[in-house]
This record gives sequence, structure tokens and C-alpha cells, in this order.
Amino acid sequence: MEYVYTAMLLHSAGTEVSAKSVEKVLKAAGVKADKSRAEALVASLEGVDIEEAMATAAVAAPAASGAAPAAAASEEAPAEEAEEEEEEVSEEDTAAGLGALFG
Repeated sequence: MEYVYTAMLLHSAGTEVSAKSVEKVLKAAGVKADKSRAEALVASLEGVDIEEAMATAAVAAPAASGAAPAAAASEEAPAEEAEEEEEEVSEEDTAAGLGALFG
């Protein structure tokens, strides 16, 4: 997974995604880079519009993550319990929780 993240980072920075640049970024991050994996990544990205792929993944991920818990909850709870209202969380509570991530 770190190889894919490296390719996205390099692309976002406007740097060419090459096997050599992937290896440098991974080494700088303290990851032992495998030259053949870096070369395979670069070969698999030939002809891929990375910007479009990142946009598509960013749109699909929230929808997919929200659907799985809802499906699991509907299987576990009877129909009567499914109509119960969920506790609403204010934006301020959400922001306070996110602030804890950044110290």
C-alpha cells in the first residue's frame, strides 16, 4: 500500500512517478524499498490518469464505507428497532473529536 501512497504523493507534488523517485520517497520514510515492486508500480500506472483515479476513489470511498455498517445493522436488528432515531451529533462535537487527532 505504501507504494501506491508514494505514487499519489509524487503526483500531487508534480514530480514524475518513476521507480527511482518511488524508491527515494520510501527510503526517506524509513521503508525498505523493493526495486522490482517500484518498477511494477510504475509499469502498472502507464496510461492511467492518476488525478481521475484519485477523484473517483475519493468519491466512492465515503459511499462504500457508509453502506456497509447500515447493511450490517439492518441484518442484526428487527424491523421495529430499525425505526429508532439515531443520536444526532452536532458539528461542534464532531470538530472537537477531530481536534483530538491533531493534538
